[in-house]
Amino acid sequence: MRQRILGRTGQAISEIGFGCGNMGGLLVRGERREQVRAVARAIELGITYFDTAAQYGDGASEQNLGRALAELKAEVLVGTKINVTPADLDAGPARVRTLFLAGLARLGRESVDVLFYHGRIRRERSVEQRALAVADVLGPLLDGFRSFQREGRVRWLGFTGLGDTEAVLEAMQPGTFDLVHCYFNALNPSAGYSVPRTFQPQDLGRMIDRASAVGMGVLAIRILAGGALAGVAERHPLAGGTGGALIDGTDYDADTQQAERLRPLADELGISLAELAIRFALSKPEVACALIGPSSLEHVELAARAAEAGPLPIEVGERILGLATRGNGDAQTRG
Repeated sequence: MRQRILGRTGQAISEIGFGCGNMGGLLVRGERREQVRAVARAIELGITYFDTAAQYGDGASEQNLGRALAELKAEVLVGTKINVTPADLDAGPARVRTLFLAGLARLGRESVDVLFYHGRIRRERSVEQRALAVADVLGPLLDGFRSFQREGRVRWLGFTGLGDTEAVLEAMQPGTFDLVHCYFNALNPSAGYSVPRTFQPQDLGRMIDRASAVGMGVLAIRILAGGALAGVAERHPLAGGTGGALIDGTDYDADTQQAERLRPLADELGISLAELAIRFALSKPEVACALIGPSSLEHVELAARAAEAGPLPIEVGERILGLATRGNGDAQTRG
């Protein structure tokens, strides 16, 4: 598998990352033997990054990933995430430390490569939505994360680029966080490309380009739109519910209908809808790693094959952008 450079960290990372979350569910609800098999096969295929979080299965994902990597004696990149609420910040640095150390304990590790803030960023903090303001993220949260970095418990710091678009863009300051998770797929490509002014889903303001401009490494998330771009009617038994939308202005049913508009293009190319979606995400050069959320070993192998086939031809990408924005606005685009 090819690798790309993870922003200013200079670290090489596999084009596909193994997401250990609720959506795919393998590292949350799968049988231990199948979890180990899938992780081993991913490493064999060249996947070097595994992404988990305290919230995935109330810690089950961290625990299962840690056990699998220990059993395999694998040397890979590991990132985890903690959801720090306004109440957590107000409780002081000790509270954030407790959340982080609990994750390390579940992973069975002394350190991780990446620690992400796993929550939304708003213009103003919201206790109800458990969201932090930009000032919170660049202030006490970053201070706490940096203390873990100084102790050698974390190599790089990141956050999930969800919430108010302008607030997330404002949080991308030079010399602060190293990495960002960006919502990016063939149904809502606005984190990477200009979209019409009246585009109905949330416009993510080309945040991939903003992140790249300040040296942040980009990991693309929801590249299959929570399964809507998987191209199959029935969800895998291990897959989590579709849940609420991560971004404003859409939902899973709407995404599934929109995805069907791309199927004729996939058929024309002789590939699956899922492969089309994965290769679209990798067609954005600034994306260092595209995360998949597998429910099975077969999902891991499909993603590896898609990555091996490489980015889509430019003209195909342009057709996908046209289909994604058709009916969602006029021809005038944001800069």
